[in-house]
Amino acid sequence: MQMKILSSRKHRIVTAGMLCVLISLAVPYVTLADDLPKESILPLGLATKAIQAALDVCKKDGYRVSVSVVDREGVLRAMGRADGAGSHTVDSSRKKAYTAASLRRTTSELADLITKVPTLQALRDINGEVLILGGGLPIEIGGEVVGGIGVGGAPGTHLDDACAQGGLDAIGAVPKVSPAK
Repeated sequence: MQMKILSSRKHRIVTAGMLCVLISLAVPYVTLADDLPKESILPLGLATKAIQAALDVCKKDGYRVSVSVVDREGVLRAMGRADGAGSHTVDSSRKKAYTAASLRRTTSELADLITKVPTLQALRDINGEVLILGGGLPIEIGGEVVGGIGVGGAPGTHLDDACAQGGLDAIGAVPKVSPAK
């Protein structure tokens, strides 16, 4: 009887000891996971809502455009092409969105900047996806750039900007372009 009690106690002590070791091994992993950066994701629903709003603004003004939305890394999230929009507008809208998201600035601002500071001309050659031409706006929500929107096809980059701003307005993103006067 005494042997069974001792054996049972030893078993409990060994089990408790093993449990403590396992818990102590898990704690550093939990701490490391807590240290990982947290990033907001632009939901597909907001991306498509921004696209439709930008298309609607351009259509109201008689422009047939393409609109692309990318995530923070510049990967295409969604794209829409208005009836009759030129085929070149697909690539230009995507590249403008990519440029705005990856460089975290409007493409019109970048175009002005490289004109004023010639040494920044090299920005055009970062990679084949950059297009420094008005119509691309970063999508900033909650103090964080979560993506970019690009519009291509209106007869002027300021008009592409205005349509893209309509997309930002529709999803509650921080305005990047002043309203037309």
